[in-house]
Amino acid sequence: MTKRVYFAFHYQDVIDLRANVVRNHNMPEGVRKAGYFDSSIWESAKNTNDLSLKRLINTELEGTSVTAVLIGSLTYARPWVRYEIFKSIERGNIVLGIHINGIAGRDRQTKTPGPNPFDNLGLVVSDDGSKGSPTEWNGTQWVVFDSVSPFKISTQQSFDRGRHFPLSKWISVYDWVQHNGYNNFRNWIR
Repeated sequence: MTKRVYFAFHYQDVIDLRANVVRNHNMPEGVRKAGYFDSSIWESAKNTNDLSLKRLINTELEGTSVTAVLIGSLTYARPWVRYEIFKSIERGNIVLGIHINGIAGRDRQTKTPGPNPFDNLGLVVSDDGSKGSPTEWNGTQWVVFDSVSPFKISTQQSFDRGRHFPLSKWISVYDWVQHNGYNNFRNWIR
């Protein structure tokens, strides 16, 4: 079954070619061998105001069922990646992270893995366990992420209700090189 995958990433990782390796793997031009359609907006997102970019992201997320967050050195700090992650969860997409710093960049060098953005984003689970209120770590404390309103989530067990959790509690993260993403990506998005 074909999946439509939305890719969230920091633009520097496109310039350095790391994001492109994942986005274009096993994808000869015009052929969808990897079993997904690329629904990224990175080419059209330049020179856009905040409201227009939110609309663009929301439109591009329509019809997707998976969001792959490509984790480079600064992905965790990019506000639009945070928005893309929360909107993906809100719409019920499978969300996963993929460390890409092990991929040789334009300079033919690799980097140490960047921070996991899911450690810096969280949800406060409602008392009835049916809604999540987005939060982000500001370096000192958890604060409300006010770009996305609270949204429905799959009902949480009673012991998780009324509590705060980082998204890393629920979201799987892989390493493109160490976990052989070229051959395993199709399994990750199931």
